[in-house]
Amino acid sequence: MGNNKVKVWLPLMFSVVMVLGMVIGYQLRDKTQGSRFLTINKRSALQELVELIRNKYVDPVKVDSITQITADELLSRLDPHSVYIPAKDLMEVNEELMGNFQGIGVEFQLLNDTVHVMNVMKGGPSEKAGIMVGDRLIKVDDSIVIAGKKIKPDDVRAILRGPAASKVMVSLLRGKEEKKVTIQRGVIPVPTVDVSYMITPETGFIRINRFGEPTYEEFMQQLEKLQAQGMKELVLDLRGNGGGLLKEATDIADEFLDGDKLIVYTEGEHMPKMEYRCKRDGLFEKGKLVVLVDETSASASEVLSGALQDWDRATIIGRRSFGKGLVQQQFQLSDGSAVRLTIARYFTPLGRSIQKAYDKGKTKYEEELVNRWHNGELVKADTVKPSGKSYKTPGGKMVYGGGGITPDVFVAYDTSKLDTALTAMYYKSTMNNFVYRLYLQDTQKFKSYKTPDDLYKQFNPGENEWQQLVAFAAKDSIRLNGASAKDKSLLLKTIQLMMARQIWRTQGYYEVQNKTDQAIIKALEVLK
Repeated sequence: MGNNKVKVWLPLMFSVVMVLGMVIGYQLRDKTQGSRFLTINKRSALQELVELIRNKYVDPVKVDSITQITADELLSRLDPHSVYIPAKDLMEVNEELMGNFQGIGVEFQLLNDTVHVMNVMKGGPSEKAGIMVGDRLIKVDDSIVIAGKKIKPDDVRAILRGPAASKVMVSLLRGKEEKKVTIQRGVIPVPTVDVSYMITPETGFIRINRFGEPTYEEFMQQLEKLQAQGMKELVLDLRGNGGGLLKEATDIADEFLDGDKLIVYTEGEHMPKMEYRCKRDGLFEKGKLVVLVDETSASASEVLSGALQDWDRATIIGRRSFGKGLVQQQFQLSDGSAVRLTIARYFTPLGRSIQKAYDKGKTKYEEELVNRWHNGELVKADTVKPSGKSYKTPGGKMVYGGGGITPDVFVAYDTSKLDTALTAMYYKSTMNNFVYRLYLQDTQKFKSYKTPDDLYKQFNPGENEWQQLVAFAAKDSIRLNGASAKDKSLLLKTIQLMMARQIWRTQGYYEVQNKTDQAIIKALEVLK
């Protein structure tokens, strides 16, 4: 009984104490350097309380778990996007924004307790060392056995990653031959621009998966490349882009907007209004522009699409975006952990708030996307009823606040993605593993396709591939024998799509997928 009371009252006690500590830290912020938080010499009440629990509490309690409970409990009372990041997770979280990590440059999959090399990064450390697709890694540094064991993917990553320029020796099987290869680790870029290519002779296509430190530079390289190929109009795909760094999004907006137009402004209780305006002549201020968004486009994606919509610069196509309009700043804590604290809100040039309501708690907030499905908003245009304040653009178009960016042209969600068998095959990596094995069966044939377009025209999976897939899926307890003609057709097309990814990564995947993507088809119609 006493232990239950402790569980109930400890988080609340910690929250109160931490609030006091945060107030003190904020007041002293200007007297300290950098973005460190609570960096005061005198021990805080929170530190004293942790010491008391550690030294006097009846049962053993880990200090890091106390900190986690405290932070999570407190931040959950603020907003859905203020988060605590434990020290052990901070590097991985920051890598997402940095756009790189240090390792050997392979994509692997665990199949039957064996680490299979699924792909090798071109020009990366592993390719330079001679690692090939299909190699099976069995040992690292002669002492760490990773084959035939119940090992987790995260454990494999931890073993293979390490500081750039350091070396790691791997033992592998290629066919029946065992080899030892020494790899010098390097900095492995994780591109934020998935793909760019000319989708028609005059129309370029660029897809951005997130806004990290290298995004603007990557985007400019691709934009200049497409312009050199004769691009007159552009489709910018922000679907699935959950956001990231505001600066990268505003820099890209500057390439589309002329003069000193306002791109976005931010404002908070303790943060004065800050405007982000165009600062230079952009590379693509005049050509036709379409931006694709969906319910998972958030934050910086909404800043960019909102600015372009407010200035009548682009046609927004898809479904209402997520509705994340809160600005976070990361503060380093003394134990190596960090907190991303919401400090302001975003507003579009017309003054629209991007943020959807979160006053009913985090659970209801997270269920909002599910509710969109249940109320039909994702599949029927006539169910999309903007509830926020209306605004008029300079061109006379009505746009709306109230959370998210409502598109100018609606495209319904593809309900075929909800097929139970297909979902299970993605969840278990069954389709990915099947395509990998299919590739190894006839590598020379697949290498003969020089472009994704060649594969799309020449590789059309049929009955032979279907029977192989049925047998392979059965090993993962997925029964496909009773699949409908529609589901069978979809799965065969998915084999083609995943083969494009196997050969050309995201570039190939999207070049093939875009040929039948309804949002892309609609975008090309709008641009005519």
